[in-house]
Amino acid sequence: MAVIDVAGYVADLKDHSVDHGFHVHDERHFVETYSLRQVWEVDLHPEEGCGGPVDLHLALEVDPRTLLAFEDTVVGLPEDEDPPDEFHFPLTFTWALPPLPNGPDLLRLAIDLAGVGGIELPLEVSATDAYASATDAAERRLTIVARSPVSLARILAGEEMLCDVFDRCLAVSTYLLESAGSWLG
Repeated sequence: MAVIDVAGYVADLKDHSVDHGFHVHDERHFVETYSLRQVWEVDLHPEEGCGGPVDLHLALEVDPRTLLAFEDTVVGLPEDEDPPDEFHFPLTFTWALPPLPNGPDLLRLAIDLAGVGGIELPLEVSATDAYASATDAAERRLTIVARSPVSLARILAGEEMLCDVFDRCLAVSTYLLESAGSWLG
């Protein structure tokens, strides 16, 4: 039997995201058959942005070597001792918007979002310009990415619900929703 229930933790994350003002659309679970590496993906957006241009994609990557090393550590500990907080899974949040005819200045947006995400949720801002043909205007797509480590010791203790992270994600989503109107024209 596994020391922690990763699928149960993802279900708790989905429920917890709803408590923080998000609406869950879809969930996917992938398992790589050779390495047994797993990824849980959840598509969500702020409740007030239903049908809006902002989508948020959450991905939890599970490395089986990390999980097995954590389980070995926990099994080897005395009953009254907590495991060390040195085992983590990466959790990635990715915001996406449709093509933006009046895309923002990326440096200004990165500076503005740095204030919203703060030190607790550093954000990477990028854009891609695509040309359907040489005579067409560029279509700019905006992507914002944030990464947060998830502590296996805190999951085991029932303490890793990421309240601050979800609050900051909601603030970023709200900022993007409010700004998207001018970017879309």
